[in-house]
Amino acid sequence: MNLFLVTFFLVYGGVHLYTFFKARQAIGFGPLAGTLLALFLAAMVIAPLLVRSTERHGYETAARLTAYVGYGWMGFLFLFFSAAMAVDCYRLVLFLAVKVWHFEPGRLVLSPRAAFYLPLVWGVATSLYGYFEARDIRADRVVLRSPRIPREVGKFVVVQMSDVHLGLIVREERLARMLALVREANPDLLVVTGDLVDGQINGLAGLAEQFRQITPPYGKYAVTGNHEFYAGIDQALAFENRAGFTLLRGDIKPVTAWLTLAGVDDPAYSRVEGKGATAETHLLASLPRDRFTILLKHRPTAEQTSMDRFDLQLSGHVHKGQIFPFNLVTYLFYPVKAGLTRLGNDSSLYVSRGTGTWGPPLRFLAPPEVTVIELHPASGE
Repeated sequence: MNLFLVTFFLVYGGVHLYTFFKARQAIGFGPLAGTLLALFLAAMVIAPLLVRSTERHGYETAARLTAYVGYGWMGFLFLFFSAAMAVDCYRLVLFLAVKVWHFEPGRLVLSPRAAFYLPLVWGVATSLYGYFEARDIRADRVVLRSPRIPREVGKFVVVQMSDVHLGLIVREERLARMLALVREANPDLLVVTGDLVDGQINGLAGLAEQFRQITPPYGKYAVTGNHEFYAGIDQALAFENRAGFTLLRGDIKPVTAWLTLAGVDDPAYSRVEGKGATAETHLLASLPRDRFTILLKHRPTAEQTSMDRFDLQLSGHVHKGQIFPFNLVTYLFYPVKAGLTRLGNDSSLYVSRGTGTWGPPLRFLAPPEVTVIELHPASGE
């Protein structure tokens, strides 16, 4: 974790330094304005630490205010930086074209002022849009058919929530919107594929009670994500138990005569707790293949040795990048698309874009979702 923090602050601090010099080159401010801007940027660099520190010491109002400002700035800065880098790449290509091919650029040249203000306007506009997109929670419907589903079942509805990140920013009002979509879907079964909570969870009074009002006939199940361990696994599990969820931590649960759930811990369990999680392949090996099996697994990785042992894997974790173009980075680590992917051997993987937000209270080209999965018998059954 220390290495991660050092790397994060080196990169994040570097982006702020780039922004400072970009602004100075465009505006040419004096010592006083430069000092004030430098102090603001330094405060924003350490804002994530201030959020956790004030939250840990019980200053919830200060922590929430710092989170909105610091993480909101983080989202804006990423959008500004992405656009600024694209503009700088354009200027570099133009510069090389002039030097190497003696190209006459004419009006194609961008001044330092334009190279700063274009990304600035883009960052402000997309941040405002992203704030509202993050609240535009939608129900995405998926229909799956299988010969393992008896004909008399007709339709069985599974609702998936993932990466809700209840905490300082995602609170009562956002959760109420999510659960309204869950009620509207009238699920037979509700599952959460990790990261239900985020950070310290002492201030989540009333949120478990909102979940307790959702009572699908076949229950509510959840698996751990990495943030359950970052928040403190005992507190996180206590909250999810109060919310009425059954935790699957290397467990198998027969839900109906034809449906089985299996769930595994996130790999953060091994890193944070120093213990080995139940091996997925070993867990699934004992399952009969005449039953429809759903594997709940936070991270969207499909083990080759497991793919003929489950029918549907439900995952989340990547948020579809949450803020474009960050999805290009997440794709390097998890090269699967959001949505449904057929894996072969009659196995499928569904990757949720996530229902809440982590860090910045923004989403851009990655709207949040509550997934409504309809299971039907195979055609002609």
